[in-house]
Amino acid sequence: MTTGELEGTVARPLGGTPGTHRPRGRRRALLALRALALAALAAAAVPPAPAQAAPAQVPEQAARAGCQGPVTPAPQQTVEDCDTPDRVIDKAVHTVPTPGQRAWQKREITAFTHFGMNTMTGRQWGSGAEDEKLFDPPELDMDQWMRAYKAAGAQQVMLTAKHHDGFVLYPSRYTDHDVEASPWWTNGPGGRNPDGDVLGAYVKAARKAGLKVGVYLSPADGAELPHAWHAQWVEKIREKQQNGEELSLPERMALEDGDRAPAGQGRYGNGSKPGERTIPTLVPGDDRADRVASGALPTFRFAADDYDAYYLNQIYEILTQYGPIDEFWLDGANPWGGAGVTQNYNVRNWFELIRALSPDAVVFQGAQGVRWVGNEDGIARETEWSVTPSAVDPWTVVGGGLPNDSTDADIGSRAKLTAPGVRHLQWYPAEADVSIRPGWFHDPAERPKTPGELMSLYERSVGRNASLLLNVPPAKNGRIDDTDIASLTAFGAAVRTTYGTGARPSTGHPVTFDRVRLGEDIRRGQRVEEFTVQARVAGTWRDIASGTTIGARRILPLAAPVTADGLRVRVLASRAAPRLLPPTVHLGAAGRR
Repeated sequence: MTTGELEGTVARPLGGTPGTHRPRGRRRALLALRALALAALAAAAVPPAPAQAAPAQVPEQAARAGCQGPVTPAPQQTVEDCDTPDRVIDKAVHTVPTPGQRAWQKREITAFTHFGMNTMTGRQWGSGAEDEKLFDPPELDMDQWMRAYKAAGAQQVMLTAKHHDGFVLYPSRYTDHDVEASPWWTNGPGGRNPDGDVLGAYVKAARKAGLKVGVYLSPADGAELPHAWHAQWVEKIREKQQNGEELSLPERMALEDGDRAPAGQGRYGNGSKPGERTIPTLVPGDDRADRVASGALPTFRFAADDYDAYYLNQIYEILTQYGPIDEFWLDGANPWGGAGVTQNYNVRNWFELIRALSPDAVVFQGAQGVRWVGNEDGIARETEWSVTPSAVDPWTVVGGGLPNDSTDADIGSRAKLTAPGVRHLQWYPAEADVSIRPGWFHDPAERPKTPGELMSLYERSVGRNASLLLNVPPAKNGRIDDTDIASLTAFGAAVRTTYGTGARPSTGHPVTFDRVRLGEDIRRGQRVEEFTVQARVAGTWRDIASGTTIGARRILPLAAPVTADGLRVRVLASRAAPRLLPPTVHLGAAGRR
């Protein structure tokens, strides 16, 4: 156990070497991308040339060299059979964020925009058989959306470019179930809507507003369900209904649209065998053909089945036409598995393609990305670790290899990191998602959360080493409701008033406060396991708050305001010498009355 202390506003010098990591450029030369992809393919198929022989080591020497040398800081570490528990913890200390992860963790709030076919139909879950003609909003005031999101303090926005129903909000070359087939596409001068490409208009509005951009692309796709299987499934659902059995939400939606086949080409879970595919897969009359042939656009080769090829081509479209982006969101829903349709995703292909085309983007549920906090309430754990263990290579699974879909109360303690079977550690910070309304898509019968409720969620997500993903869905008329905007605006103002400028008590300069904000320098990882905050009140130091993890941010609301002329943090347990940022104190609205 190590002990550290931060007193007043200046951290005491601590031993240790700062973490270092290799910088990754924002953009890579396209030709270099192509070369890397081809080289990776060749490396997978051809054994490497023999290297010059090194002096032979007996097994004991190899073990000492592999399990006793210094640990290099990296976003992912491998746990070796010879690693002792202490060395595993040392590897956890040296597990550090990528530049993209570090930038993402600085963005406290992302505004989520659930908008699409479900908005037009009034559903929360689509079937995939909806008629494209239903997508016909009267307008899309995206500048209004961005003003509302910025008023709430969002620094990033994210659109559902394709939800589970499979309707695509940009003109894709690989499906007819998209905006180009809707009346919205032709709603404009000369039969062409300048904002017909909803994703394109969204990205343009976000960047004009100075906001970072994320894209949600659902792996689950109801429009691509096999047609013959779907017809049989609908008949089984009808039988269940006749027998008085309870139907799931996807079953109810399928039954409502039961006379229509899925709108896609039947690629999801169709049993096709993986074969070598070139991404992008050019289509007849493809406008990219010359640029691909010249190398101006990179090409990649993957082993993929029908649906994986479709999904890879959509990733490629999004990242080459609208990217690079800042977050790519993979939803883990798979509603048809119990009904007999399973699509086995080759997620390593997805992750590698995203990294090649948008290297600083974090992937939600992806390797060296960000993870689900474990609930849809927008609340992080009291003990929230950014370093998590996995029994499998995180590059091969959705969800980082965490058990029970990331819902366990403990996912990063010493016991979890050193448990039998752990083979990898990775930097994997939490994202806490929640909707301002009960549903994810707009429902006019629902009411938004109050500013006070949003502030409480902020302090229990952002204030617990997570980032807040706040869904604010536009209505069918293409605008965010005034009631939502009022709540967002008051919430954003409260956050800025309370946390915009922090104070630091010092001798002769007492401060009244009811919140303490802490942070670790996460460039050097996450280390603190237990701490106490003390304030000097009337010349006497007394405990005012305590906790376990700190991480990028920790907010500690106090039971009552305190007036003090000194503040210090006593670290009671830490995985290595703590690297704390200067603490600040704040006064909430109740204390200012």
